[in-house]
Amino acid sequence: MRSATVFLNDVVVGHLNEEESGYSFCYDERFLATPDARPISLTLPLSSSMYQTAYLFAFFVGLLPEGYNRSVQCRLLKIDENDDFGLLLAVAHTDTIGAVRVVAAYPTGL
Repeated sequence: MRSATVFLNDVVVGHLNEEESGYSFCYDERFLATPDARPISLTLPLSSSMYQTAYLFAFFVGLLPEGYNRSVQCRLLKIDENDDFGLLLAVAHTDTIGAVRVVAAYPTGL
């Protein structure tokens, strides 16, 4: 299982997991308790329930590079081009379009 913490403007908003059966996302309880909590996507409305899907959520796929850029990054990072979650962990922790970042919960190399 691989896990990630999802940030919105440097605030922890949720947790994303990859398991053999698919993917899950849940909002952080502390984030949900804040009065200004907003969903990160219209397809992931605020809820204390866990969202589950067989494929990586479209919102997170939208943070990934596409086409030639994806091929180059995968080659340089030694990531299989079909490993969306691996690529997400490798590239979405620093510079993404918008205010959402995805950081590996257990970074490698520590």
